[in-house]
Amino acid sequence: MSETDQETDMPPLAGCPRHVAVIMDGNNRWARARGQRGISGHRAGVKSVRAAIETCGKSGVEVLTLFAFSSENWRRPEEEVSALMTLFLRSLRKEVRRLRENNIRLSFIGNRERFSHTLQEHMARAEQETVHCDSMELVIAADYGGHWDVAQASRRIAQEVAAGSLSPEDVDERLVQQYISLGDRPMPDLLIRTGGEQRISNFLLWQFAYTEFYFSALYWPDFQHTAMREALADFAGRQRRFGRTGEQVAEPAMPQKQYG
Repeated sequence: MSETDQETDMPPLAGCPRHVAVIMDGNNRWARARGQRGISGHRAGVKSVRAAIETCGKSGVEVLTLFAFSSENWRRPEEEVSALMTLFLRSLRKEVRRLRENNIRLSFIGNRERFSHTLQEHMARAEQETVHCDSMELVIAADYGGHWDVAQASRRIAQEVAAGSLSPEDVDERLVQQYISLGDRPMPDLLIRTGGEQRISNFLLWQFAYTEFYFSALYWPDFQHTAMREALADFAGRQRRFGRTGEQVAEPAMPQKQYG
């Protein structure tokens, strides 16, 4: 997909997902294919982030969650991690005003403790500056892992039980949902992963229970407006059953019979 691919005015998409999650994969391979350093692929990927925000916003998506940096990404070469942190901070400084002007709220999920104090301060400031925006929410998963998420929710619940404010009998799926990241947002309807891989890589394990998956062979820097529109249109054509049969989903809703 060409980097000159542009968004056009379009009405909200019928059958649009409320919540889209994206694993932005393929930046390093995109750069290597061009004989460039890996960080150049991550820089190019920023354009695709903008394209995703624009297309999802115009299509009617309420929440867009991007997997920016996983708990496992700390294992990458120190030089690459340092460059990623610099790019992360630079992007925060540059993009927050654009988000605010477009009425887009910015939030972060993940463990912030390993980030520098400067980066943590900018993350908190960005959230505060966009807290009143309500056209769409952009969630950045940074130092995030699904195992970490389930563990932190379990730990907080255990602390409540130990303190006597909860009993073991209170712990059910609804309670865990209150402690898990994004528990108060719509559950992800659609996961998009670029780069040709077909796995979820420890991302939103709890939240993906009934999420539809869409895998693209395009590297993330090439996943522009048209590719995002195609993914959203593919989702709109799917039948979501949530444990029911296809016939049940297709049947029109019947009025409830009244008794007594």
